[in-house]
Amino acid sequence: MKTYNSIEQLKEQARLGDMNARKHLKKMYQIQQAKKKQKMKRMISIGICVALIFIIYGIATHNSSSNNKGENTPVYILQTSSASPEESTGEELEEGQVDLASIQTPSWIDEQLLPINEFSRPAIAIEKVNDIAIHYVGNPGTTAQQNRDYFASLATTKDRSASSHFVIGLNGEIIQCIPLNEKSYATNHRNFDTISIEVCHPGEDGKFNEKTYKSLIKLTAWLCEQLELTNDNVIRHYDVTGKICPKYYVDHPDAWEQLKDDVGQYMKENPNIK
Repeated sequence: MKTYNSIEQLKEQARLGDMNARKHLKKMYQIQQAKKKQKMKRMISIGICVALIFIIYGIATHNSSSNNKGENTPVYILQTSSASPEESTGEELEEGQVDLASIQTPSWIDEQLLPINEFSRPAIAIEKVNDIAIHYVGNPGTTAQQNRDYFASLATTKDRSASSHFVIGLNGEIIQCIPLNEKSYATNHRNFDTISIEVCHPGEDGKFNEKTYKSLIKLTAWLCEQLELTNDNVIRHYDVTGKICPKYYVDHPDAWEQLKDDVGQYMKENPNIK
């Protein structure tokens, strides 16, 4: 079989009519095309894998950050362990850190814990509480029981993510919805280190009535005492996100300062609140 010293010679011989040279060129072209197809397939496969990685990462990032977008945005945070919150951290308490799981609920608080679910009680542990956040329910005339039951219903309806540790009613009743060592869905990016209190109110202005106000002062003072906080650690939802909540105490800053003073005074007059 005739041989050729270079590609250039092969092409020249093919141009001059050498059939053997033309066959060689055709075979070389076919091999080059096959290699190009294989390379293209590899590039397409790599592109699909990269696209899938970005899609999965985007979904995971969205779910983990959606809680910071406001109370009306569902927050899908799943419990990753069947262990109780205090067991799931696997860490011992730091010096001076309050053991949240050991705090006993007094008899004047009606404990009606929500069922564990991803929309209102995700059973995610709080390791330390830095502030107590006050909210208003925003639905004039509704009761503490109605608001607690609404939080519970989210496990079924899955409409949104919302809850609080406590709800105070129009007659001064206090319902506990979530244990102190678990996070609630009330205070956005401060859910991880705050205890939340939702307060019922009779009117659109959001002002608490006398019975509700007295219970709020007592509950907040008790929490401050148990959590080793002061009335300076009592904040509004407004102080976290700028949301007008609790409305009356955002519209009337002097009333808010008075509320904090009343908490401090109650603690002075009633040490070791039971």
